Amino acid sequence: MIIKKSELLITAAKKEQYPETAVPEIAFAGKSNVGKSSMINALLNRKSLARTSSQPGKTQTINFYNINDILNFVDLPGYGYAKVSKSEKEKWGKMIETYLTSREQLKEVILLIDIRHEPNANDIQMYEWIKSFGYTGFVIATKADKISKGQRDKYINVIKKTLNIEDKNLIISFSASEKINVEKVWDLFENIIEFNDNE
Repeated sequence: MIIKKSELLITAAKKEQYPETAVPEIAFAGKSNVGKSSMINALLNRKSLARTSSQPGKTQTINFYNINDILNFVDLPGYGYAKVSKSEKEKWGKMIETYLTSREQLKEVILLIDIRHEPNANDIQMYEWIKSFGYTGFVIATKADKISKGQRDKYINVIKKTLNIEDKNLIISFSASEKINVEKVWDLFENIIEFNDNE
């Protein structure tokens, strides 16, 4: 996709704050610090549209990004950060659930996993949750540049096995800093949107 326009539309903590747009949306879920903001910036070829932070647990709202007025990216709050209080975690969980169950134009939810680490209990729970809402179960394995090209397949297989994914093609390795598989991810998104348009 040629990016002519990309902007942060709104940061929402509750349903009433969601943008009143009708364009399709693709949402990204993942552990705190997995690289959601970095991925969004890399895909949109922007340095700091999505604010990145070395401090986990920074994204505490649902962030909507407009792309070319034809698509929204939706960055969901990162989960699994230990220093956050239980009530805060519950609030984020509720926030994510409200979005997933009430947003009609949501076409797909993509789970981001750090390729270097085996998915933990939070990741497994989130993946099963995404699948239970009827989404395909695509996974983007971030920070692929931290592992040699020859080793990536081995780490992908760990993710596949731990999350109980039957089709390995649902997992795409990705690096924001090295721009690994940016085109491949865009191809996936364009297929998702076209697929849904033709239903």
